Amino acid sequence: MIGYILRKIFYALVVLWGVITVSIVITTFMLPGDPARLQMAQRADAESIAAIRAKMGLDRPWYERYAGFVGNIVLRQDLGRSFATNRDVVESIGERIPATALLAGSAMLFATIVGICIGVVSSVRAHTWIDGGSMSLALLGISLPSYVTGPLLALLFVTAWGLLPPSGYVSRGWEHLILPALTLGIRPLSIIARVTRGAMLETLDTDFIRTARSKGLSESAVVLKHALRNALNPVITTISGWVAAVLAGTFFIEYIFYWPGIGLLTINAINQLDYPMIQGTVLFTAVIFVLINLLVDVAYAWLDPRVRMR
Repeated sequence: MIGYILRKIFYALVVLWGVITVSIVITTFMLPGDPARLQMAQRADAESIAAIRAKMGLDRPWYERYAGFVGNIVLRQDLGRSFATNRDVVESIGERIPATALLAGSAMLFATIVGICIGVVSSVRAHTWIDGGSMSLALLGISLPSYVTGPLLALLFVTAWGLLPPSGYVSRGWEHLILPALTLGIRPLSIIARVTRGAMLETLDTDFIRTARSKGLSESAVVLKHALRNALNPVITTISGWVAAVLAGTFFIEYIFYWPGIGLLTINAINQLDYPMIQGTVLFTAVIFVLINLLVDVAYAWLDPRVRMR
């Protein structure tokens, strides 16, 4: 078990090293524009721009900047200072974590509860109009990307009906959380509903369920206490796999609804060519992904020793 965990940690560190390398390559060679010229405006003289580039460290060769960035992370846990605000990148990211965590957590809670309920009802009412309608809606939820679902829901609930406020902001009340969380949670909800339905149908057709019914147990007891409990394994696997995906999905949702999280911070950094902030937010997101996947892998290995042999 210890060897398995150490091997997974090594792979995780390799992935993070790759993310750091790719972020440096993108900000150095692929992003158009000059951060120094953007900060000084287009009419700035060459000497002023050169001075700003030196202050930002952009006058150094890319390999020196790469070595300095990696060295600061490893030795000091320092991601540098923002070009746009001159604030510490770690501090700026830390301020945005609660907003992103609230949005992602609310979306997953909504998706999990509603998705399991829909899946259970569909399995109990299999091959009826309830089952067909709910699974058709689930298929639609899987098919529509968030950049379509978000504006569509905003158009309906905000512009047409006036039921919800136009943007999400933590300090303005819980009602601003509804649309972003709903938009972010629709896709995992749909997948959880379909997985739950499939697992429940398979479980309801087993011998021990028929035995439970023959003993005179109520249908609700059979479904909830026996069938659902035994059908949860693939559902839990699906939920754990979607936690990281929902975190990544917050980027675009935060931009649509102006939710003050890490995603909005990243998009603003890209627009401002704020290289340290871009690299910091990308690395932070990668760390969260890697940690979640590492914990899931370790949990699987602990529950099923056969996993350790792969």
